[in-house]
Amino acid sequence: KSWEDIQIKTFSNWVNTQLKIKGYTPIQDITQDFGTGEKLIQLLEIIGNESLGRYNKNPKLRLQKIENVNTALAFIKRRDVALTNIGAEDIVDTNAKLALGLCWSLILRFVVSEISEEGLTAKEGLLLWCQRRTTPYAQDFQIKDFTFSWQDGLTFCGLIHRHRPDLIDY
Repeated sequence: KSWEDIQIKTFSNWVNTQLKIKGYTPIQDITQDFGTGEKLIQLLEIIGNESLGRYNKNPKLRLQKIENVNTALAFIKRRDVALTNIGAEDIVDTNAKLALGLCWSLILRFVVSEISEEGLTAKEGLLLWCQRRTTPYAQDFQIKDFTFSWQDGLTFCGLIHRHRPDLIDY
């Protein structure tokens, strides 16, 4: 599998975890399913804790899909999420790289930035979370940063094993 396929599957799973909160039907592929704007709006209403108002349910026409995605993008911009070179047409036309970038921006803004521990930045908070989750493996490695601490693969394997011990024989 390519890196793109792996990211699509990973982000689609994350979106499904969020959609499940309100009982919405799951998506198969973030790049395809965000194309109508409907699932993107549902996701934003969940992670943003706010209704986005009326939108086209089951849009058939390209214009309806673009309107939906524009509604979502306007909400995202109001929440101070930086969207560089991502337009409604890109999402409707299922541009995989831009859809993945959009999803990653949402994760950073609505999940990672919500991590606050004694006034730490989101990045520092994420580092602290990684350190806490891998405490049982402290004799094998120490997480000090997001570069050198991950180079030999032990840290990554330890984090996976902590959450899914059935996947890695650590």
